[in-house]
Amino acid sequence: MRKTALTIAGSDSSGGAGIQADIKTMLANGVYAMSAVTALTAQNTTGVTSIMEVTPQFLGEQLDCVFTDIRPDAVKIGMVSSGALIEKIAEKLTQYQADFVVVDPVMVATSGARLISEEAICTLKARLLPLAYVLTPNIPEAEVLWGKRIQSPEDMEAAARGIGEACGCAVLCKGGHQLNDANDLLYWEGKTCWFYGKRIENPNTHGTGCTLSSAIASNLAKGYALDAAVKRAKDYVSEAMKAMLDLGAGSGPMDHGFSIGSTYGKETI
Repeated sequence: MRKTALTIAGSDSSGGAGIQADIKTMLANGVYAMSAVTALTAQNTTGVTSIMEVTPQFLGEQLDCVFTDIRPDAVKIGMVSSGALIEKIAEKLTQYQADFVVVDPVMVATSGARLISEEAICTLKARLLPLAYVLTPNIPEAEVLWGKRIQSPEDMEAAARGIGEACGCAVLCKGGHQLNDANDLLYWEGKTCWFYGKRIENPNTHGTGCTLSSAIASNLAKGYALDAAVKRAKDYVSEAMKAMLDLGAGSGPMDHGFSIGSTYGKETI
């Protein structure tokens, strides 16, 4: 039986992030992917034009259909912008006792703008984060969760530990954001571990956070320990970036399928 993973996130019509990136990543990492869509977006590589959320009831029905038929071995949760949807996800994950929940707490845009309300952040902290196996915040998101600025590697360690102890889960604090050269810090079972990486000079970085968290969930589903799952996921993202796919007029997607090759995947003549 193939291992399975579920992504709970929004749809990206340009295919570089959200549900689309998650499914591509899960397939490339050898698991069967399923999805529960939280919102539809009209977007491309230059930005988001419009967002239409699903209702909490419909999201719950999607989750019921997945868990009662093909139970996921791991769950990845991306951006959920309303408190009502967060409540519904927490309710269903608790009901079905979901395994290996990876939460990518998308709260802050690259521009620094908040993507979800303070009310939704409070609900996220109270209801969803305690159900997580691991959180994967970037620096601005970790600052929101920790409540302090992060300006050094020592701050990253303190933030990851503080968030992890408050939420009762592991925390992968992602570097970058002008703090370091793509080095990530994992707090897990009371210990910290650094994963060092070299920044890849590729301006097309759309969906990197979605991709990393989905790759971690995929590897957890396959039975890897968390530290090994993180290492494999980082390596996958690096190789997808190195493929230098160049699509769109803005910040384009990476090549999620760089390692997939077969008769059916060959280019047309």
